[in-house]
Amino acid sequence: MSFIDRVRTQKLLSFTLLLFTLCLGIVIGTLISTGVKAARDNNVAPGAAPLAIPNPVELSNAFTQIAKQVEPSVVNISVTYAARPSRRASRRQASPDDGDNNGGGMDDFFRRFMNPFGGEGPEMPGGEGKALGSGVVVDPAGYILTNNHVVDQAARLQVKFPGDTNEYEAKIVGTDKATDLAVIRVQGKHNLAPARIGNSDAVQVGDWAMAIGSPFGFDATVTAGIISAKERTMNDDSTMQFQHFLQTDAAINPGNSGGPLLNMRGEVVGINTAIASRTGGYQGIGFALPINTAAAVYNEIIKNGKVIRGSIGIKFAISDLPETVAAIKASGANEGVFVDEVTTGGPSEKAGLREGDVIVGINGKPVHGGDSLVDTVTATPVGDTVNLTVLRDGKRENFKVVVGNMAQIFPETVGADEPNEANKPQATSVSFGMTIVPLTDRLKESLDLKGKGGVRVQDVEPNSFADDLKLSPGDVILSIGFVQKGTPVTQPVASVEDVKRVQTMLKPGDSVKLHILHRNNPRGGQWSSEYRAGVVPDLPR
Repeated sequence: MSFIDRVRTQKLLSFTLLLFTLCLGIVIGTLISTGVKAARDNNVAPGAAPLAIPNPVELSNAFTQIAKQVEPSVVNISVTYAARPSRRASRRQASPDDGDNNGGGMDDFFRRFMNPFGGEGPEMPGGEGKALGSGVVVDPAGYILTNNHVVDQAARLQVKFPGDTNEYEAKIVGTDKATDLAVIRVQGKHNLAPARIGNSDAVQVGDWAMAIGSPFGFDATVTAGIISAKERTMNDDSTMQFQHFLQTDAAINPGNSGGPLLNMRGEVVGINTAIASRTGGYQGIGFALPINTAAAVYNEIIKNGKVIRGSIGIKFAISDLPETVAAIKASGANEGVFVDEVTTGGPSEKAGLREGDVIVGINGKPVHGGDSLVDTVTATPVGDTVNLTVLRDGKRENFKVVVGNMAQIFPETVGADEPNEANKPQATSVSFGMTIVPLTDRLKESLDLKGKGGVRVQDVEPNSFADDLKLSPGDVILSIGFVQKGTPVTQPVASVEDVKRVQTMLKPGDSVKLHILHRNNPRGGQWSSEYRAGVVPDLPR
């Protein structure tokens, strides 16, 4: 072997030895590293580091402070009904699927939301029912502000406070259907913490807002959002002319009714009253009655047990209808209230107002529409005088009108002729599928029924014989016609007993004719004399 070959062979052996040594070192290092790692990561999730919990630090903010401050003032109201409230009076509220079929307007989806499972009240077929609502303590003496539809027709009210497992009995102090508000007083609970009252006139669109209540029965639920709009009205519903809502997207759901809407100072600026929804649940559109309105109603109730509103005895056209706008402009005004009807013997007739007048001012201030006129008149004490500026035949005239009591001028208005709950005449259920009550003296007088008779329909059960006859709450039954032993008989109805007596004479298949007085618009318009006839079904006795 030559020298060169020996050098090459030596280099190859050296390289091979070096390579073997390196490989052996890598293998030994891998084994050692794996053993150490296996000993260190002897768990189900290799490579996972345990989580460390930091020391508790209170991260306070405005919402937290408001919730802590106001929660003790918000109560859960449990309502027990002796019988299921009728739905007939609220048929204007479409089912969740009716929206697209009815034009999709907001009123089609308007929902009361006292029942934690949706709807307005208990959904059982009959007998005792229960539902839940909310309320807010406004006086340490136990006075609570809530919605009228929460307590309406309640046989028993029980109140629960946050952190207290006891249920306390409560009584109704007074209600106001026109604003859907009620005042109740809890008994047996001491050291109550009233919520602070704010000023809803200061609320601006875009302000933060919080709602607290018991949606679906979950006590002291806090949600937040903003004020989406102000002065929302349901223009096609005449029973809500005194309700101008704050709109919010704070999540409110069935069971929130009567709970507070709060500003960022923890002050109550509204009472949560309703939602607009296709499903009956939260969709970002909730309505709260401004606290300024609620406070005025509360003050009247604790003073008088009811709300006394003023009226000047007129009925007017809805201001934003095209025909009304045209009539107002034809009179020479850009805005105002077009007088449709002047009540006979009422304050306006006595002062000289006529149908067709356009009211453009009150007490020196312009009248922009019906709401501004109503707000001013109803806030004026009965017996005081308001100065009206009227356009008649293109000329301005001034009239001094003495404000009267709305309940006396319009006793037929929904709720106006009904006494307080404590003094309400007992409604009688009759087998036609309705409940009826005697006529009040005021209503008899207004309908010229003094010395005659009649009964008023209070509720109509859906899918009943009375429903088939298209009877409505507020209708007045004057007589019932039927055939007895082949002879037509007309029984004048002077009392509830007359209706019950006629029913005992009827059998399935008999023809019945009811003479009634009906009013299409609960707020205004003439009463019409109508007859409703049908064949008696198999009535329960």
